[in-house]
Amino acid sequence: MCLEIGNKVAVLDDVVEGIVIKIEKNNILIKTSDDMELWFFSSELVKIGVDQGELLKTTKVSSQLLKSKIQVEKKTKKNTFKKRKNEIVMEVDLHAEKLVKSTKGLDNYDILSIQLETAKRKLEYCIEKKISKIVFIHGVGEGVLKAELQYLFNKYPVEYQDASYQKYGMGATEVYVFQNS
Repeated sequence: MCLEIGNKVAVLDDVVEGIVIKIEKNNILIKTSDDMELWFFSSELVKIGVDQGELLKTTKVSSQLLKSKIQVEKKTKKNTFKKRKNEIVMEVDLHAEKLVKSTKGLDNYDILSIQLETAKRKLEYCIEKKISKIVFIHGVGEGVLKAELQYLFNKYPVEYQDASYQKYGMGATEVYVFQNS
């Protein structure tokens, strides 16, 4: 394992933790929380406060069974919706300001009704025109619109999930429309 000065470490087979302050070949000096300085072999120490994936990068594994498990874990999580090169993705912004000229005189129920009607109309359009992906931008808010959208989506042959956080933040839902072959 590659230990560096400043790493937080724990001693195997003992209840001692500390910070690496000096390294001489395989001997490592650590300073414990009690301000004691103790020498250990590098094989007696393990880095703590580190993500398991980071430890696997520097640890040598000899067991074939463990190697196969590590390789399975290294595979990245695949998105359930695969984007094809020429795929059309429709974006629908459901913010009230984008749907009506003025929200003056409209209460929350009226605005929600307009948003849901727009979402329903766009979803049915995509099903009819065989557009496979739609992103509904609903915003974060209190989650009322998001919950109503999910209820609406359950009535159609679609699958949905949160849209890309990098692109839309927390306030968007991606919908995949199942197409008949």
